[in-house]
Amino acid sequence: MDAVLRKQLQIHACHVRMGILDGVYHAKSGHPGGSLSIADLVTYLYFNRMNVYPDNPDYAGRDRLVLSKGHTAPALYAVLAERGFFPMDELKSLRHIGAMLQGHPCIHIPGVDMSSGSLGQGISAACGMALAGKHRAEDFQVYTILGDGELEEGQVWEAAMFAAHYGLDNLTAIVDNNGLQIDGKITEVCSPEPIPDKFAAFGWQVITMDAHDFDDIDRAFRAVEVVTGQPTVIIQKSVKGKGVSFMENQVGWHGSAPNAEQYQQAMQELQAELKRLEAQA
Repeated sequence: MDAVLRKQLQIHACHVRMGILDGVYHAKSGHPGGSLSIADLVTYLYFNRMNVYPDNPDYAGRDRLVLSKGHTAPALYAVLAERGFFPMDELKSLRHIGAMLQGHPCIHIPGVDMSSGSLGQGISAACGMALAGKHRAEDFQVYTILGDGELEEGQVWEAAMFAAHYGLDNLTAIVDNNGLQIDGKITEVCSPEPIPDKFAAFGWQVITMDAHDFDDIDRAFRAVEVVTGQPTVIIQKSVKGKGVSFMENQVGWHGSAPNAEQYQQAMQELQAELKRLEAQA
């Protein structure tokens, strides 16, 4: 990846993180930790990988994304706003009565391809989209983002078996492996490890990447391009709460909104990072 593109993605990701914080702070509820850990991923997807069209969000040939870990909707909403699907100010209405943006993705929102939030189900919907594309001989790609704690749901593995059986090489699942879920460490709650070995056993191509290094993210998705005859899973090693010092690797920020003082501190950190990035651009 060239330096100019890398810098552009880093700046977009910083804006996305700010959007996440704006949403959960003004809602006084939400899930910042896992949203921040996928901020770089969704930035890469919407600004350098997926064919999407903000002026025509329902275009039939678009690539699709299903946010299977739907509680991290603040990240999806922030990147959609950054990409131009709706105004950034809309993020401040998150979870407000009558607002467009509610606590989990809903298909009526421009750019959202699937209503989600019930853990384990999004990957099944993504399988259906990918199979439909195969039947229609259409070349769009389907992406789905899962949490590592979500892998404790049995439906995930039914979908994994289905995708391999039908050779869905137009499907890429990304597991956000930040090691934490609402009740604590995944290894202590109900360990899904070893995650790579399990997906491989189900017939998937397995790739790992650093979730916060755009060069490594680009390497991983370029590797997906040459996979044929089977679905691919990318297991991204991430940091819950990435980008906000006091939220990083803290399970308490799975589903807690910052107060005014915490919001101010977090935004100051991100604004300092944005200023640093823009000075180098």
